[in-house]
Amino acid sequence: MPNLKLTLISHPLCPFVQRAAIVLLEKNVPFERINVDLANKPDWFMALSPTGKVPLLKVELPDSADAVLFESAAICEYLNETQDGVSLYSSDALSRAQQRAWVEFGVAALSDAWQFLNAKELAVAEDKKAAFREKLQRLESTLEQGPYFSGVAFSMVDAVFAPVFRYFDLLSPVVLQPIFDNLPRVLAWRYSLAQRPSVISAVSEDYADRFRQHLVKQQAILSNSIL
Repeated sequence: MPNLKLTLISHPLCPFVQRAAIVLLEKNVPFERINVDLANKPDWFMALSPTGKVPLLKVELPDSADAVLFESAAICEYLNETQDGVSLYSSDALSRAQQRAWVEFGVAALSDAWQFLNAKELAVAEDKKAAFREKLQRLESTLEQGPYFSGVAFSMVDAVFAPVFRYFDLLSPVVLQPIFDNLPRVLAWRYSLAQRPSVISAVSEDYADRFRQHLVKQQAILSNSIL
């Protein structure tokens, strides 16, 4: 496929943007990144995004109008299918279907984690923490040799869970320890993802500060628990 100019339209904190950025970096694809203020969405962005959400991937085509993809799952599938490099899905149909199912599981885990972190009431935080912990326990029983979800090969499941685990890398040990206690396989996986160059480079250096400011603005009860 000819080299096409790709532009990732993003927000600095969006985990779905991180997922797309990780795939681009894993594929070693040059791309431009443009951040938008989702609290004050510019007109040009709203004209491109049917949902008003990020990420968007603008694909500059040589002989026709630019194409714009929305929804991170569609963007990641497109990149995996069209760009060089190792596929982030298994070549085996059954394993590939299982990976796609765990990708959806990762979206549900992200929802629990996000609601826990942004909770303004202790009861909500405890409920969502328990829901997230339950999903981690299910993962613990599924993970095998590592270091990644499917073994030695980094997959789309890893690209989905890396932004989720990134949140917890920022929390104080007092909050973090009970969530991951007695889950050695999940912990090892989380550490492996945190060290992956594509995961590190998917966010800016000021990510932790930005996320702390976000929690303070949201008046989240965990706003003082970010390292």
